[in-house]
Amino acid sequence: MSGSNGTDESPHEHDDARTENVGSAAESAREAEGASAPTERFEAVDPHREVAEAKASSVTEAQASDVTGPQAEVPQPAAAEAPEASGPAETQVGEPKTEAMAAPQAPAEVRAESTEQVAPTNTDQTAPTGVDEAPTENVHPSEAPTAVIPVVAPGNRAPGDGSSAATDRLLRSQGEQNPAQPGPAQPGPEQPGAPVPPTSTAMPSSAHSPQGDQPTQQMQAGPPPQGPPPVTPPPTGGPGGSGGDGDEPGKPGSNLPRRTIALVVGGVVALLALFYVADLALSSGKVPRGVTVAGVEIGGMSLDAAETELTEQLTPRLDMPVDVTAGDTQGQIVPSEAGIGIDWPATLDQVGSQPLNPFTRLASFFGNDEVGVVSTRDEAALAAAIEKAAAAAAHEPREGNIVFEDGTPVPVTPQPGQQLDVAVAGDVFAERWPYGDVSLPVESVDVTVTREGLDRALAEVAVPAVAQDLVVRGLDGAVGVLPRDAVGAVLSFVPDGSGGLEPQYDTEAAIGILAPQLAPSETEPKDARIVLDGGRPTIVPSETGEMVDWPVTLERLPDLLKEEGDRSTAAVYRKAEPELTTEGAEKLGIKEVVSEFTTSGFEYASGVNIRLAAQEINGAIVKPGETFSFNDYTGPRGAAQGYIESGIIEAGRPGKAVGGGISQLATTLYNATYFAGMEDVEHTEHSYYISRYPAAREATIYDGAIDLKFRNPFDTGVLIQTIGTSSDITVRIWGTKTVDVQSITGNRTNFTSPNTITLPAGSACIPSSGAQGFTVTDTRIVTDARTGAQISNATRTVRYDPVPIVKCISPEPEPSDEPSGGGDDATSGDTGAQDAEAEDAPAPAPESPAAEAPAAEAPAAGGTEEE
Repeated sequence: MSGSNGTDESPHEHDDARTENVGSAAESAREAEGASAPTERFEAVDPHREVAEAKASSVTEAQASDVTGPQAEVPQPAAAEAPEASGPAETQVGEPKTEAMAAPQAPAEVRAESTEQVAPTNTDQTAPTGVDEAPTENVHPSEAPTAVIPVVAPGNRAPGDGSSAATDRLLRSQGEQNPAQPGPAQPGPEQPGAPVPPTSTAMPSSAHSPQGDQPTQQMQAGPPPQGPPPVTPPPTGGPGGSGGDGDEPGKPGSNLPRRTIALVVGGVVALLALFYVADLALSSGKVPRGVTVAGVEIGGMSLDAAETELTEQLTPRLDMPVDVTAGDTQGQIVPSEAGIGIDWPATLDQVGSQPLNPFTRLASFFGNDEVGVVSTRDEAALAAAIEKAAAAAAHEPREGNIVFEDGTPVPVTPQPGQQLDVAVAGDVFAERWPYGDVSLPVESVDVTVTREGLDRALAEVAVPAVAQDLVVRGLDGAVGVLPRDAVGAVLSFVPDGSGGLEPQYDTEAAIGILAPQLAPSETEPKDARIVLDGGRPTIVPSETGEMVDWPVTLERLPDLLKEEGDRSTAAVYRKAEPELTTEGAEKLGIKEVVSEFTTSGFEYASGVNIRLAAQEINGAIVKPGETFSFNDYTGPRGAAQGYIESGIIEAGRPGKAVGGGISQLATTLYNATYFAGMEDVEHTEHSYYISRYPAAREATIYDGAIDLKFRNPFDTGVLIQTIGTSSDITVRIWGTKTVDVQSITGNRTNFTSPNTITLPAGSACIPSSGAQGFTVTDTRIVTDARTGAQISNATRTVRYDPVPIVKCISPEPEPSDEPSGGGDDATSGDTGAQDAEAEDAPAPAPESPAAEAPAAEAPAAGGTEEE
């Protein structure tokens, strides 16, 4: 609470306790007037009421006068216990008013009364611990001590000084001492004329006490009256207040530090402004501070000096190799060779002008601003250089796998692949080349096999599989062994899609290793054969065999390769039926000769080869609907099979090679099947005409290049019989005759003359007098053998090239001008006969020929064409 002794309204906290005023005349005069001057009375603070905190609001003069003015009188209680007043009650002597009367800590419950000191009405309530007892003897009002109530600023309060927190503590302590005491009445406006219960205030015994500055001790005198609401304290400031400029140094509210701060801040700002202006003026027209281009510092230079410095530093870099990294690969690219140059105007434009932002200018003292180089680029040259780097950098992902090396499983670590985006990589290189090291962006291609899955397959499958050999036991003590060092041919792995490896077992590879070892325990089935015994077909019955059923035997192969003990299993055998059974042979209807054709006039070497090939196809059976292939049936025809060198057609002229002359057997077989009514699937005429063959009805052959194929279109089978002698070859077709075939050869037309070839004399040169080329047709008419009805009529047109004139230049006498006869028998002794055949007049053309087939094209020159 705030208050005064009625004689001084100073706002300072300790003015009433100053010792220098104790003996003053003014104080003595006022004490002498004690009978007429009423003693101030202070109402005790209700501990249950909330003490209002000081607010920064003004209190009106009327509110302040309620505390100290004459209008603040309150009706006095009965003075039964007070001594008789020496004079009539007077109003409180007016003193100079100050705004301290409305100090922030002045409670509104203080009331001045012109009455004698009254004892507390509630004798049951005791003062809090530490509070002096009030005097019990009667004291004359003129001798009553003056209470000094210090005025404490809100910021300088000490605990227990009447603040809200202190009041709360006081309320709690009183509540503990008097738990049955009723709560205080709620504050409200005071009713006019309502009596105020007497209160007593414990005060120091003398105003001259050495503890005059201590806070006034208070006691609860009884239930407080319903007083007016708390008075809002006046605002600080004004004359003598805490907010004025006239505050003394060190007093609360003094703003001397504010002035000092303002002066210091103003000085700093002025200094910074001066520095900013000076820095801006000195750097005008220069490159901003801290600017670098590709690592070259040009900050603070003039633009001309900066351009010179950059030209000297960066131009040589165009011809220096730049290290290029693309994922896990490295290489080098020379910028100038990749079409890279420097755009100097654009590069200098990036430098910019002096910044006006003071913070930017300040930051330039502590760092660099890299602006880079603007490059020119030849798109084609740059793309070529990047694509070369991309080809080196790109690689497919390598999935984890297990391979076997000498019987040992070796894990292949999975490795992701990578790809290089050429367009993006070109942009990156064009931007980063000046720095000497460019990292090109790559896209990773993930793998599916994890390291864990690889290790699991290795430990659980691969390693156990090679632990020992696998044994398959057959009949009659036969044994097949799959050695552990051959397991890699049978066992492989593929990704399973879940990060692991799935084992794959190649049973065919296992059969290839095991079957030959168990072959002695097997009995091969034998097909029924049709032999020509006594000039008639005879059927030799078929035989059923007993073979290892390998798919069944190797069903347990995965489990066998994991077993830790004896890895052996018994071979499972099955009955093997022949492809052609006795019953099947009887149904083929091979009982008579359907057709036959003979050719002759070959030399000795050609005859050897012809008879070897004829033996291969002799007895061949072509079932209904099957297609016969000459090359497939005979197989390779080389020196290993007994064939020797003989005449061929090579590069359009006569030559020699191993297996030559067999085209005569092909021509003989073609004519036999032609007249048997077989369907022509594939055949090729010689590139030039050979007089011993029928024109437009002959065929050549060459191992692996030119084949002869026909199909059996009938419901019965056919058998091929070959009969060879030293001078001719005959082919017969046995079966059931159902058709008749007629051949009509057309006239020769479109003759062409031969050219002349000169070669060095030697074994490679076969002289020839040459022959004309021409075009001829052949018409085949097929009719039903029983009814004579025509089944088909087809014409084939063939164009033959001329036989070149070959001259062998040597010191030896020139060969005779007689033609050699050409073909694959250029060296035979039948040259005259062949020439005579070549000069025979062509057969007359048919009256109503069928439409001509396309002409047969000769093989390309430069290689071996025909035998």
